[in-house]
Amino acid sequence: MIKDEKYKKLISYLQGLESVVIAFSGGVDSTFLMQAAKEALGDKVLAVTIVSPYIPTWEVKEAKELVKELNVRHELVEVPVILDAIKNNPEDRCYLCKHFVFSKIIELQKDKGFKYVVDGTNLDDTKDYRPGMRALKELGVVSPLLENNISKENIRRFSKELGLVTWDKPAYACLLSRIPYNQEIKIEDLRKIERAEVYLMKQGFKGVRVRSHGDLARIEVQRQDRTRFISEELMDKVGEEFKQLGFRYVTLDLQGYKMGSLNK
Repeated sequence: MIKDEKYKKLISYLQGLESVVIAFSGGVDSTFLMQAAKEALGDKVLAVTIVSPYIPTWEVKEAKELVKELNVRHELVEVPVILDAIKNNPEDRCYLCKHFVFSKIIELQKDKGFKYVVDGTNLDDTKDYRPGMRALKELGVVSPLLENNISKENIRRFSKELGLVTWDKPAYACLLSRIPYNQEIKIEDLRKIERAEVYLMKQGFKGVRVRSHGDLARIEVQRQDRTRFISEELMDKVGEEFKQLGFRYVTLDLQGYKMGSLNK
């Protein structure tokens, strides 16, 4: 049991919710929230993971493994198509998408008899452009980490103390965040981006992003990994692989990974 007062307040807050459905991606935030909810509520917790073209298949696989390891009930919700409303990637895409997805989760929550839907939004999420947070508020989704002023740093520290394997997992976001606003979203482009990022992960790069600007790929690696990327052999390999995937031009962002870089 973690003795930190902030953690104790979170557990008490979750106990007051009585039963919850957690929007579970398998990332740092939702995994920590799931573990805390299990401690607070026992078996009155259900994890729900979205399966969609804009969610990498490896991420869904990891989510399944984590839920099994933590012994929490799990449901998958299929969202198989790109909504017409977000087809051209409008600036409020995140709002429209989250409103649709969380409406589906709420339907499941009511059907299963749970009192609340909760998500892993935390204090740091208020520092970036996050129109999806408006959808959560409109739908009555509860964000226990945000409500208790828990930051990403807190989450990683608590996760490490709890022995969660995700404590140092890089931040991730859905594949739609790799495409500039007002550019048409195509499922084949999402698959291409996913394969490109998986390839870079296999080369040892964590927290990597491949931003897709039409037929140009802009690679963002962690700032400390930039010098390792500048190798003739590696650049040749990456360039050849990306062109086989369908990109015509392959570039490296010299400033490295930036959260929400397309929001600028």
